[in-house]
Amino acid sequence: MSTHQAFLDAVAAQLPNVAIKTDSESCGHWGRDWTVHFSVDCQAVLFPKTTEDVAAIVRLANEHRTPLVPSGGRTGLSAAAVAAFGEIVVSFDKMNQIGKFYEADRMVEVEAGVVTKALQEFAESKDLYYAVDFASSGSSQIGGNIGTNAGGIKVIRYGMTRNQILGLTVVTGKGDILQLNGGMLKNATGYDLRHLFIGAEGTLGFVTHALIKLEKQPVNLTAMVLGVSEFSHVVALLDRFGKALNLTAFEFFDQIAVDKVVSAGHTKAPFDSRTPFYVLLEFEALSDEVLDTAMGVFESCAEDGLIVDGVMSQSVGQLQELWKLRESISETISVFTPYKNDVSVLINHLGDFISDIESIVKNNYPGFEICWFGHIGDGNLHLNILKPEHLSKDEFFGKCQTVNQYVFDTVKKYQGSISAEHGVGMTKKPYLGYTRSQAEIDYMKAIKAAFDPNGIINPGKIFD
Repeated sequence: MSTHQAFLDAVAAQLPNVAIKTDSESCGHWGRDWTVHFSVDCQAVLFPKTTEDVAAIVRLANEHRTPLVPSGGRTGLSAAAVAAFGEIVVSFDKMNQIGKFYEADRMVEVEAGVVTKALQEFAESKDLYYAVDFASSGSSQIGGNIGTNAGGIKVIRYGMTRNQILGLTVVTGKGDILQLNGGMLKNATGYDLRHLFIGAEGTLGFVTHALIKLEKQPVNLTAMVLGVSEFSHVVALLDRFGKALNLTAFEFFDQIAVDKVVSAGHTKAPFDSRTPFYVLLEFEALSDEVLDTAMGVFESCAEDGLIVDGVMSQSVGQLQELWKLRESISETISVFTPYKNDVSVLINHLGDFISDIESIVKNNYPGFEICWFGHIGDGNLHLNILKPEHLSKDEFFGKCQTVNQYVFDTVKKYQGSISAEHGVGMTKKPYLGYTRSQAEIDYMKAIKAAFDPNGIINPGKIFD
């Protein structure tokens, strides 16, 4: 019998349109995200259909002191959407409608449960573009993107999710409904509470609707994949191409990533040469002059020894094939039970940072295989340590906890972030102090208490 049965009975009596699931299969499905470090202890799953439903649920939860956990596409990697301590999950799967389109403002209203890919397709139908893009776009939901301030492969040109959000409707931890900013570009009337909810991982309340800015469609996107012999050359290429072209993406990955993707049959190697690191850069080829500029930079970089080999897409199909080298990495390495770290440092520090981390792992765990990839254009690196076959998952994760300490010590050394775009959740919670000062954390806790005085909204995430 659920310890929160009185709350569930009240929801059933007062909100007959809100579906409730209590079976173990449903609780296991909606009570977890993509992390595997925490066991699920979910007592029930609720499916509201309106903002008013959500507000009523939160008010009842306050009355019964019942903790709630938000659930979107559950593609997170920090356990921010895991119900691990007997919470009730609030799923936004039934709040998945795309609403009013404001043509003059290039803005659209969406519910929190809209899947990222669906918004991208809607934008395309209006000859516009939703710029937030990443490997899980086919299952992630807008509410979750907002909660983690999701980034992805286009940040160098368009910025993070925060840059796309013109307004929010939220339900606070008290059960109040707030309409934040109303879609305005200019609104100089005090604190912009919208930005507190972006990146808050559902700890202040629930996002139910968002007003999303759409961009002009990029034209004739063209990609280059370049093989380089040293990581310092990756940073040099970012400088050279970034000055000459209006880049839409600048990604990197290593030879191990290429080997895994090619072996899995996702695509073929970009060229015969094998190099330690690869760059994938993308730009709009608006004219032959732009293409000539790109080739000119390529040739000068090759002459200076910065590029070993390279290829440029000549069609949409070739563009898509080149992108598979980058976008297929996460799926491909998942079978190796990777221990993931998502960190960022200033671009100026990237070369030294990678060198330090590789030395740490090789010196302490010479049998571990490291797969690097990331969004170099915004200083975001994804470190993936692959599990050796002879170690059990528990043994491997236990050893990686020691690696974690070294990694975050190095992040702190370079004044970087322990979580660039995946959030803190529970996996990074013990290390929050490596990026945030105690004074900052105290202010965060005070903000949490103001919006959620009873501590019922996604408790135990980011900090205790």
